[in-house]
Amino acid sequence: MTVRLGVPSKGRLMDKTFDWFAARGVRLARSADQREYAAQIEGIGGVSLVLVSAGEVPRDLAAGRLHLGVTGTDLVREKLPRWEQQLRELVPMGFGEANLVLAVPRLWVDVDTLDDLDAAAAAFRAQHGWRLRIATKYHRLVRDFLREAGVADYALVDSQGATEGTIRNETAEAIADITSTGDTLRANHLKTLSDGLILRSQATLWQSRTAPMTGADRAALSALLGRIGLS
Repeated sequence: MTVRLGVPSKGRLMDKTFDWFAARGVRLARSADQREYAAQIEGIGGVSLVLVSAGEVPRDLAAGRLHLGVTGTDLVREKLPRWEQQLRELVPMGFGEANLVLAVPRLWVDVDTLDDLDAAAAAFRAQHGWRLRIATKYHRLVRDFLREAGVADYALVDSQGATEGTIRNETAEAIADITSTGDTLRANHLKTLSDGLILRSQATLWQSRTAPMTGADRAALSALLGRIGLS
């Protein structure tokens, strides 16, 4: 068996992850055939590199299929309700920064806070006969956040695509989504509530607490972590 490191399989997250490890003396390399999800770690014995969707990394870590993995804070906390028991956060990596925020139409001039949203949601239900809809793919995080804020008169609707467009398409009245600059929100005439920050997220290196390890695996893991300054 070898120590398995899971890295996002494509795009900017993959490139930034490769750069992060390279800056610490560990070279990650993928197959010359870009259609293959094959890769390797050069110079560290007993460690294999697995290219996997960032969204799959949390559950693969929790299930013990990966020993280490790179993915966002938002994905870990959304997909794993007891993540602290299953994973250990090793180090924030300084890229992939984004905020999960609650946003409403800019035309809602009287809605700036969660208390305002709570009042607007009650008024919306009284007027329309159904609950105000919030589009998101982060159901657990949003539900917990709103419960702690005392907002109850709403319904979450699933959005796996362009969440900002759900209000224009009249499938939701508000959204909770990841944003890095806020440009997409502004382009869609949305504003973040002043106290609507749900979570700050960034790419992070995680370790599984459940993955089986031999003595050789522990030595390989220690060598890798020592190389990147985490011994």
